[in-house]
Amino acid sequence: MLSKVVELVSKISNVDEAYRVLKEQIKVDDEIAKSISFIIDAHEGQFRKSGEPYVVHPILVASIVASISEDKTMVIAALMHDVVEDTDYTLEYIEDNYGKDVAFLVNGLTKIVEIREEKLIPSSSNEKLIKSALTFKNMLLTSVKDSRVLIIKLCDRLHNMMTLDALSTDKQKRIAEETLVVYTPIAHKLGMSKIKRLLEDFSFKYIYPSEYRKIDEYINSHKQDLYLKLNHFIEEIKNILNKNGFHRDDIKVEGRVKHYYSIYLKIQRKGVSMEEVLDLLAIRIIVKEPLDCYKTLGVLHLKYTPIVSRFKDYIALPKENGYKTIHTTLFVDNGIVEAQIRTENMHRVAEYGIAAHWKYKGEDSGVKLDWIEEISNDSDNTIVNFYENAKSNLYSEELVVFSPRGDSYTLPKGSVILDFAYAIHSEVGDLATSATINKEKVSLLSPLSNGDIVNIITQQEPRLHCSWVDSVRTSKAKDGIRIMCKHRLREVEEKISLQIIATIFNTTKRDIETIAKDLNIVKTISKTTSNLDILREKIKKIAIYKNLSEIRFWELLKRGYKKPTIKTINKFTFFTNKVLDGVEFDYCCHPKLGDDILAFYSRGYVTIHHKLCRKAYNLVNSHNNAVFVKWSSVKNSRYGLIVSLQNKRGALLELLKLLDKLDLSIINIELGIKSSDKAEYCKLQVETTSENQNQIKDIISRKFKLVDFISLKDAYKS
Repeated sequence: MLSKVVELVSKISNVDEAYRVLKEQIKVDDEIAKSISFIIDAHEGQFRKSGEPYVVHPILVASIVASISEDKTMVIAALMHDVVEDTDYTLEYIEDNYGKDVAFLVNGLTKIVEIREEKLIPSSSNEKLIKSALTFKNMLLTSVKDSRVLIIKLCDRLHNMMTLDALSTDKQKRIAEETLVVYTPIAHKLGMSKIKRLLEDFSFKYIYPSEYRKIDEYINSHKQDLYLKLNHFIEEIKNILNKNGFHRDDIKVEGRVKHYYSIYLKIQRKGVSMEEVLDLLAIRIIVKEPLDCYKTLGVLHLKYTPIVSRFKDYIALPKENGYKTIHTTLFVDNGIVEAQIRTENMHRVAEYGIAAHWKYKGEDSGVKLDWIEEISNDSDNTIVNFYENAKSNLYSEELVVFSPRGDSYTLPKGSVILDFAYAIHSEVGDLATSATINKEKVSLLSPLSNGDIVNIITQQEPRLHCSWVDSVRTSKAKDGIRIMCKHRLREVEEKISLQIIATIFNTTKRDIETIAKDLNIVKTISKTTSNLDILREKIKKIAIYKNLSEIRFWELLKRGYKKPTIKTINKFTFFTNKVLDGVEFDYCCHPKLGDDILAFYSRGYVTIHHKLCRKAYNLVNSHNNAVFVKWSSVKNSRYGLIVSLQNKRGALLELLKLLDKLDLSIINIELGIKSSDKAEYCKLQVETTSENQNQIKDIISRKFKLVDFISLKDAYKS
């Protein structure tokens, strides 16, 4: 149905023809007819870039919506989806004349900030990413209450992609890029495979036109041969199933040449040419009952040799988007053919996903929508972080793992055990300390494979995994780690701030806490750990506190109280009235330049710790003396290096010693990015206060083969 509608829609450019197509998809009653008359008047005088009346677009979007949903409210909302944004009519007018449901959907669609062609920004700009991220976030936030918003938006984007030819090449590419990154993953999550495939192929055509053209030319030049093979194989399958007890009327066998973008991905993934792609053909067998799917599978595997590694049973283990089908790949003649086996109900859900609920009057699609709420509730309000987290949830292939009780969990490919822990429950993720995969003990950062049985071992107190936020894959795990670390950081800062002031006044933390409560400065006192001006202000308030009599204050001076001053040692600036003989580091943590730090004082020496260090947390709770500390205001330079290391023992250690000697802090190290018999390539990010880039390069080059050395700008500053 959708394919035919898309074919019709692609040829239409006037209102009468658009109206005719809509009437073929849904019965046009008085309410729909009234809506069409309204939008024709509302969009009067508006034209698209192609020159056609603008109103053709909403009518055709409504036609696509009707072909996959048959929900009248959705169709009317699709007709009006641009009215509030592009005309003088208000949302209140729509609600008064067409009802609350229609107005709600139109409002949701209006809130989705379109990246219109005139607003598109160069691909290299960070602003483009932020605009895409805002579009993405608004789309998800407005669909939390009603997923129909997403369905209409996908149909709208599909028609926009069908009419991109009217725009410049540059604009075509940028709109196609956004479609591939934002819209196709959402279509996948909603189980709407037909729309997903169409959006992918349209995007592919504009992003990689030469690659698209090669595949198109090959398929068209081999079309007759491909379809002869396909039709022959379909007839063969029907005969085999008929001989094995299936009545011809109870089975339906369809065939297709795979869509272009999936062929392109195979070429890229396998590193082969178009001529070397063996599995261009796919068949789909639709049967009556779920048990018939397994009977069909048995018949196929007895007749043809299957590729076992490519067998997937999504009936026993459905995807989160409700998809249920058995996949098997068979050797047939000189090639391979992918076969999908499903029932009619499974087929409807596979093609239309969540829209099947409206198209087939209340049928449960099985599509899980908790991912929308999970992503939308992300506590990290940085828009780009939101975008990256959402993409990691939507964009990747999936794997299924099990708890020891047999409960299945679907996670993005590349997930680690800690992702699984947070998928069970946020509390399990917070308390996770170790785990087993298939009864073997492993770390929480061990990658997961399809079918793993995972057992999480927890402890009573939450365990911080702050440095692991980039190692986990799912937004739920990232968000859980960030929330817990923010809580810990706030707690440490509140406690250490009291201890810093107590150390200055030679008194107890409890005394300072009492005074802070009386002065009503408890809520802001934590800021003293990072802001020297605020610390000075709090010291002054406490020093002249009304209950701290002049006599008692003078007694403090007699006991050795001195006014705090700024002291700089090495890379650190301190504000204290204590004698400082030197700076020490413990072995428990290794704060890098710019990290959040704190300093404990004992017998003339300060010991530096990371604010989230476990040992530091215990020292804070033990009320150890503390002093204000921050990194000195020195300019830090960051560089990226690729070094060729000889395949000999101790080569890496030798490199690390040299970097330490040059006072280069290692931010990141990646081994084995490329290897040969003689050498292994190592990629590093380093940070230094030295501005003499050439001197650093020269010294490293004397002992090692330096393949690359580039300056790295801070991504946040850029």
